[in-house]
Amino acid sequence: MVARQFVRCLATAVKSVKPPVELFGLDGTYASALYTAAAKNNSLDKSFASMSKLSETINKDPKVMWILSNPSLSAGSRKEVVSVLSQQLSLDPMVSNLLTVLAENNRLEIFKEVSKKFALLNDAHNGVVEARIVSAKALDERVLAKLDRAISHSKFVQNGQHLKIKNEVDPSILGGLIVEVGDRSVDLSVQTKVIKLNRAISENI
Repeated sequence: MVARQFVRCLATAVKSVKPPVELFGLDGTYASALYTAAAKNNSLDKSFASMSKLSETINKDPKVMWILSNPSLSAGSRKEVVSVLSQQLSLDPMVSNLLTVLAENNRLEIFKEVSKKFALLNDAHNGVVEARIVSAKALDERVLAKLDRAISHSKFVQNGQHLKIKNEVDPSILGGLIVEVGDRSVDLSVQTKVIKLNRAISENI
Protein backbone atom coordinates (compact mmCIF):
# COMPACT_ATOMS: atom_id res chain seq x y z
CA MET A 1 0.00 0.00 0.00
CA VAL A 2 2.74 2.44 1.01
CA ALA A 3 4.78 1.55 -2.06
CA ARG A 4 1.81 2.18 -4.35
CA GLN A 5 1.24 5.57 -2.71
CA PHE A 6 4.91 6.42 -3.24
CA VAL A 7 4.72 5.44 -6.92
CA ARG A 8 1.50 7.44 -7.41
CA CYS A 9 3.16 10.45 -5.78
CA LEU A 10 6.06 10.14 -8.20
CA ALA A 11 3.72 9.92 -11.16
CA THR A 12 2.08 13.24 -10.28
CA ALA A 13 5.30 14.91 -9.11
CA VAL A 14 7.24 14.24 -12.30
CA LYS A 15 4.79 16.43 -14.22
CA SER A 16 5.82 19.55 -12.36
CA VAL A 17 9.18 18.83 -10.70
CA LYS A 18 12.46 18.05 -12.45
CA PRO A 19 15.67 17.16 -10.58
CA PRO A 20 18.39 19.84 -11.00
CA VAL A 21 20.92 17.24 -12.18
CA GLU A 22 20.38 14.26 -14.46
CA LEU A 23 21.58 11.09 -12.75
CA PHE A 24 22.13 7.64 -14.20
CA GLY A 25 22.12 4.09 -12.88
CA LEU A 26 19.68 2.38 -10.56
CA ASP A 27 20.84 4.41 -7.56
CA GLY A 28 20.39 7.61 -9.56
CA THR A 29 16.87 6.58 -10.54
CA TYR A 30 15.83 6.04 -6.92
CA ALA A 31 17.55 9.24 -5.77
CA SER A 32 15.80 11.24 -8.49
CA ALA A 33 12.49 9.64 -7.57
CA LEU A 34 12.93 10.63 -3.92
CA TYR A 35 13.92 14.18 -4.88
CA THR A 36 10.88 14.52 -7.13
CA ALA A 37 8.49 13.21 -4.49
CA ALA A 38 10.03 15.30 -1.68
CA ALA A 39 10.02 18.47 -3.80
CA LYS A 40 6.38 17.92 -4.71
CA ASN A 41 5.55 17.62 -1.01
CA ASN A 42 7.77 20.55 0.05
CA SER A 43 9.79 18.22 2.27
CA LEU A 44 13.26 18.30 0.70
CA ASP A 45 14.94 19.52 3.89
CA LYS A 46 13.18 16.87 5.99
CA SER A 47 13.98 14.12 3.50
CA PHE A 48 17.64 15.16 3.34
CA ALA A 49 17.86 15.24 7.14
CA SER A 50 16.30 11.77 7.34
CA MET A 51 18.62 10.32 4.69
CA SER A 52 21.61 11.83 6.52
CA LYS A 53 20.41 10.47 9.87
CA LEU A 54 19.95 6.96 8.48
CA SER A 55 23.33 7.06 6.69
CA GLU A 56 25.00 8.13 9.94
CA THR A 57 23.28 5.30 11.81
CA ILE A 58 24.46 2.76 9.24
CA ASN A 59 28.03 4.09 9.33
CA LYS A 60 28.14 3.90 13.13
CA ASP A 61 26.67 0.39 13.25
CA PRO A 62 27.53 -1.78 10.20
CA LYS A 63 25.19 -4.47 11.54
CA VAL A 64 22.25 -2.31 10.46
CA MET A 65 23.39 -2.45 6.82
CA TRP A 66 24.06 -6.17 7.13
CA ILE A 67 20.50 -6.73 8.33
CA LEU A 68 19.03 -4.52 5.60
CA SER A 69 20.95 -6.29 2.83
CA ASN A 70 20.69 -9.85 4.19
CA PRO A 71 19.46 -11.91 1.19
CA SER A 72 18.03 -14.60 3.47
CA LEU A 73 15.38 -12.22 4.83
CA SER A 74 11.96 -12.35 3.23
CA ALA A 75 10.39 -9.23 1.74
CA GLY A 76 8.03 -9.13 4.72
CA SER A 77 10.92 -9.28 7.21
CA ARG A 78 12.81 -6.54 5.39
CA LYS A 79 9.72 -4.33 5.48
CA GLU A 80 9.38 -4.97 9.23
CA VAL A 81 13.00 -3.91 9.77
CA VAL A 82 12.39 -0.77 7.69
CA SER A 83 9.27 0.02 9.69
CA VAL A 84 11.13 -0.29 13.02
CA LEU A 85 14.02 1.87 11.76
CA SER A 86 11.63 4.51 10.46
CA GLN A 87 9.87 4.73 13.82
CA GLN A 88 13.05 4.72 15.91
CA LEU A 89 14.71 7.43 13.81
CA SER A 90 11.49 9.38 13.14
CA LEU A 91 12.20 9.34 9.42
CA ASP A 92 10.39 11.58 6.97
CA PRO A 93 7.46 9.72 5.29
CA MET A 94 9.03 10.13 1.83
CA VAL A 95 12.22 8.41 3.00
CA SER A 96 10.24 5.68 4.77
CA ASN A 97 8.31 5.07 1.56
CA LEU A 98 11.53 4.87 -0.43
CA LEU A 99 12.96 2.31 2.00
CA THR A 100 9.77 0.27 1.71
CA VAL A 101 10.07 0.23 -2.08
CA LEU A 102 13.73 -0.80 -1.83
CA ALA A 103 12.77 -3.55 0.63
CA GLU A 104 10.00 -4.87 -1.62
CA ASN A 105 12.41 -5.02 -4.56
CA ASN A 106 15.28 -6.49 -2.51
CA ARG A 107 17.49 -3.49 -3.23
CA LEU A 108 18.23 -2.13 0.24
CA GLU A 109 21.92 -2.86 -0.34
CA ILE A 110 22.13 0.15 -2.68
CA PHE A 111 20.85 2.58 -0.03
CA LYS A 112 24.30 4.14 0.55
CA GLU A 113 24.67 4.90 -3.16
CA VAL A 114 21.13 6.28 -3.32
CA SER A 115 21.88 8.49 -0.32
CA LYS A 116 25.03 9.90 -1.96
CA LYS A 117 23.17 10.66 -5.19
CA PHE A 118 20.33 12.30 -3.27
CA ALA A 119 22.87 14.49 -1.44
CA LEU A 120 24.17 15.63 -4.84
CA LEU A 121 20.66 16.58 -5.91
CA ASN A 122 20.07 18.41 -2.63
CA ASP A 123 23.33 20.34 -3.04
CA ALA A 124 22.42 21.30 -6.61
CA HIS A 125 18.99 22.44 -5.44
CA ASN A 126 20.63 24.70 -2.86
CA GLY A 127 23.24 26.06 -5.28
CA VAL A 128 26.07 24.12 -3.67
CA VAL A 129 28.93 22.91 -5.87
CA GLU A 130 31.17 20.15 -4.49
CA ALA A 131 34.87 20.14 -5.30
CA ARG A 132 36.56 16.78 -4.79
CA ILE A 133 40.24 17.28 -4.04
CA VAL A 134 42.30 14.08 -4.22
CA SER A 135 45.74 14.21 -2.61
CA ALA A 136 48.41 11.69 -1.58
CA LYS A 137 48.18 12.96 2.01
CA ALA A 138 45.47 14.82 3.91
CA LEU A 139 45.62 18.56 3.25
CA ASP A 140 45.73 21.00 6.16
CA GLU A 141 43.17 23.76 6.68
CA ARG A 142 45.48 26.46 5.30
CA VAL A 143 45.90 24.68 1.97
CA LEU A 144 42.20 23.85 1.76
CA ALA A 145 41.33 27.50 2.39
CA LYS A 146 43.59 28.59 -0.49
CA LEU A 147 42.03 26.00 -2.79
CA ASP A 148 38.58 27.15 -1.71
CA ARG A 149 39.37 30.75 -2.69
CA ALA A 150 40.98 29.76 -5.98
CA ILE A 151 38.18 27.43 -7.11
CA SER A 152 35.44 29.80 -5.91
CA HIS A 153 36.76 32.47 -8.29
CA SER A 154 37.22 30.07 -11.20
CA LYS A 155 34.90 29.19 -14.09
CA PHE A 156 33.92 26.06 -12.16
CA VAL A 157 31.68 28.06 -9.81
CA GLN A 158 28.94 30.30 -11.19
CA ASN A 159 27.44 33.40 -9.58
CA GLY A 160 25.07 32.50 -6.77
CA GLN A 161 26.67 29.10 -6.20
CA HIS A 162 28.48 28.04 -3.04
CA LEU A 163 31.54 25.80 -2.98
CA LYS A 164 31.91 22.77 -0.72
CA ILE A 165 35.36 21.17 -0.65
CA LYS A 166 35.87 17.47 0.05
CA ASN A 167 39.42 16.18 0.50
CA GLU A 168 40.02 12.51 -0.29
CA VAL A 169 43.33 10.75 0.29
CA ASP A 170 44.75 8.41 -2.36
CA PRO A 171 48.45 7.54 -1.83
CA SER A 172 48.62 5.98 -5.31
CA ILE A 173 48.71 9.42 -6.99
CA LEU A 174 52.18 9.88 -5.34
CA GLY A 175 51.83 13.66 -5.02
CA GLY A 176 50.16 16.69 -6.50
CA LEU A 177 46.39 17.03 -6.77
CA ILE A 178 43.38 15.88 -8.74
CA VAL A 179 40.57 18.43 -8.69
CA GLU A 180 37.06 17.40 -9.72
CA VAL A 181 34.16 19.85 -9.83
CA GLY A 182 30.97 18.44 -11.29
CA ASP A 183 31.83 16.79 -14.59
CA ARG A 184 35.10 18.74 -14.92
CA SER A 185 38.47 17.45 -13.81
CA VAL A 186 42.03 18.80 -13.59
CA ASP A 187 44.72 16.15 -13.04
CA LEU A 188 47.90 17.62 -11.55
CA SER A 189 49.03 14.40 -9.87
CA VAL A 190 52.61 13.13 -9.92
CA GLN A 191 51.30 9.74 -11.00
CA THR A 192 49.87 11.19 -14.22
CA LYS A 193 53.10 13.10 -14.90
CA VAL A 194 55.10 9.88 -14.47
CA ILE A 195 52.76 8.01 -16.82
CA LYS A 196 53.11 10.74 -19.46
CA LEU A 197 56.90 10.75 -19.04
CA ASN A 198 57.12 6.96 -19.39
CA ARG A 199 54.90 7.12 -22.47
CA ALA A 200 57.09 9.81 -24.04
CA ILE A 201 60.25 7.80 -23.32
CA SER A 202 58.80 4.57 -24.75
CA GLU A 203 57.65 6.36 -27.91
CA ASN A 204 61.16 7.66 -28.54
CA ILE A 205 62.99 4.38 -27.98
